[in-house]
Amino acid sequence: MSYKGKYTPKNPLKYIGNPTKIVYRSLWERKFMVYCDTNTSVLEWGSETVVVPYKSPIDKKWHRYFVDFIVKVKTRKGFTETSIIEIKPKKQCSPPTKKTRVSKSYIRESLTYAKNEAKWNAAKEYADDRGWKFVIMTEDTLFR
Repeated sequence: MSYKGKYTPKNPLKYIGNPTKIVYRSLWERKFMVYCDTNTSVLEWGSETVVVPYKSPIDKKWHRYFVDFIVKVKTRKGFTETSIIEIKPKKQCSPPTKKTRVSKSYIRESLTYAKNEAKWNAAKEYADDRGWKFVIMTEDTLFR
């Protein structure tokens, strides 16, 4: 079940962008927003503020990928590190398992995975060009 809403930060000065227009599209995103907002190691964070161009393998056209989060943190060693972060269910992070019969859901899942893979490759390259990290967070990371 998807859960959507507006998030009001406790520390609006840490937010990159307009802190009155923060929208989450899942409870997992909301949980990460609370973490970014309240964690003292997080210096700045933003939601859907980084836009990465990518070419879709489906229609061969250029599209814009709004990465879920950008986070600037102070590491334990005192360095500043910037990451762009996508939050996805683990199931969507690997190709769907092919069954004996190719169903509509398998085709849909395959197309979604191909599009996501193109987005993630573009985001990784975008991050690398800037000395940032690109991270895909799943329930394994969020609920540790």
